[in-house]
Amino acid sequence: MADFMSRHRDLLSRAVEASKARAFWTPFPEIPSGKIYGETARTDGAEAFAALKDTPFEIAGHPEERRIGGEVSPWGGALGITYPAACPDTLIEASESAFDVWSEAPVEARIGVCLEALTRLNAMSFLLGHATEHTTGQAFPMAFQAGGPHAQDRGLEAVAAAHDELTRHAAETLWEKPQGKRPPIVIRKRWHIVPRGVALTIGCNTFPNWNGYPGLFASLATGNTVIVKPHPGAILPLALTVRVLRDVLAEADLPRDAVLLAADEPGAEITEDLVTHSATRIVDYTGSGTFASWIRRHAGQALFFSEETGVNSVTILGTDDFRGMCANLAFSLSLYSGQMCTSPQNVYVPRGGIVTDEGPKTFDEVGAGLAEAIDALLEDSDAAAQICGAIVRPEVAERAAEAASAGRVIRSGGETGHGRSATPWLVAVDGPAGPQEDECFGPVAFLIPCDDGEAAISAASGIAATKGAITAALYSRDEGEIERASRAFARAGVNLSVNLTGGIYVNQSAAFSDFHVTGGNPAGNASLTDTAFVAPRFRRAMVRWPEAPETREHDA
Repeated sequence: MADFMSRHRDLLSRAVEASKARAFWTPFPEIPSGKIYGETARTDGAEAFAALKDTPFEIAGHPEERRIGGEVSPWGGALGITYPAACPDTLIEASESAFDVWSEAPVEARIGVCLEALTRLNAMSFLLGHATEHTTGQAFPMAFQAGGPHAQDRGLEAVAAAHDELTRHAAETLWEKPQGKRPPIVIRKRWHIVPRGVALTIGCNTFPNWNGYPGLFASLATGNTVIVKPHPGAILPLALTVRVLRDVLAEADLPRDAVLLAADEPGAEITEDLVTHSATRIVDYTGSGTFASWIRRHAGQALFFSEETGVNSVTILGTDDFRGMCANLAFSLSLYSGQMCTSPQNVYVPRGGIVTDEGPKTFDEVGAGLAEAIDALLEDSDAAAQICGAIVRPEVAERAAEAASAGRVIRSGGETGHGRSATPWLVAVDGPAGPQEDECFGPVAFLIPCDDGEAAISAASGIAATKGAITAALYSRDEGEIERASRAFARAGVNLSVNLTGGIYVNQSAAFSDFHVTGGNPAGNASLTDTAFVAPRFRRAMVRWPEAPETREHDA
């Protein structure tokens, strides 16, 4: 049996400390450089991806009743990869069969498996980058980070949190209660870690690894077996992950079926059957609020962690750097064509305009400044493709264009000329109802006039509280205004960024520092990766018995 924990003990210690300090730290470099990952890593990754296309994807020992696969790259062309598939009952049975051995394995053995898998996944980040690029439509630099190092950071953060929770309390103790002149009551107590059972990780189409790893590794580390259910359009990144984990499990002499792939295809989805199965005890889900609501109604037997639909906002009340603000927001609005859970959508601006370093700006001038910054950013088609990426599904661009028709177009969305691409629409809307009242996933943002600054803060924080939001941004020159807004957004359960004008963007969320989603509004009930995300995945059950005096004397 391989002793992976000894190999990675220092990595774990540093991860635990980093998760407490919340300062910058990562063991997994985000730069796709041969100097970091090896001089041939880029070529090796591209060749490995090419070799996977138009072939059966093999996972040793995995349950297989048929083959499925229909992934099509948003950049063009079918992947032609088929995956082993089995019905829900077969997968659940295999997962349950592995549960006893995996759940009773020592904590350090389970943690060691997770750490070894993450380091192996990091070594293959170029392959994961190509797999992510051609299933999600992200441009390669983003796909490398989101499918590789940044996802691995989030997985490691979950493992560190799990280890901290699992080892927070003593596993055994001698409890002695004084009785005055009488002999003390002496009881030996031992606590068993009791995982919940079979966990289901439901992957999304846009960020399969980044959103999937926290729940996957939190459940594994706490002793639950996991069935990974990818989106039919983005199977490969998670299939590669499952294969690595199963290889590590086998080397650790632990059951490979502790991790399984639940591949399916459009029209023959198995998600609902897995979610509602009586053996499914944990569900991690990223996706629409509609299906999240369905899960809540139909999976009462399972602990449910969600990241759902939300309306992220920007409130512009003033700025000391108008050009810097516009450039920063142009990047945030354009990045991955607005297909991020952190992408801003609603931009609230006072009707009377704002005060800036360039003098007063009217509402329309703010809109024009944003449109000009987007045009400048995306002027070169190659650079635009690297920023905007490709649209994950055709209907995303269609819905964005339809939503844009409901207002006054400030900037028309377009194409970059690469893949299935789209640059952002910027649309002015006014009134109490319209497309801005719900999430419009994709390349469209709404400029919304408000009576004054307080009304803008109220509108932005209010929609976060009622419809959900993961991010919010504020631009203001007034410290009192900033403080009032900070309290309003905190009460709405949304993370706030203030006066970003440089190289940090509201879209970004850093592992070991930023808690992604607060769990405090309808955009999600869980936060990556706080105590509440990890600790409920297991329980402690006590066994106690009186300690005989002679045993105590012997122990002494």
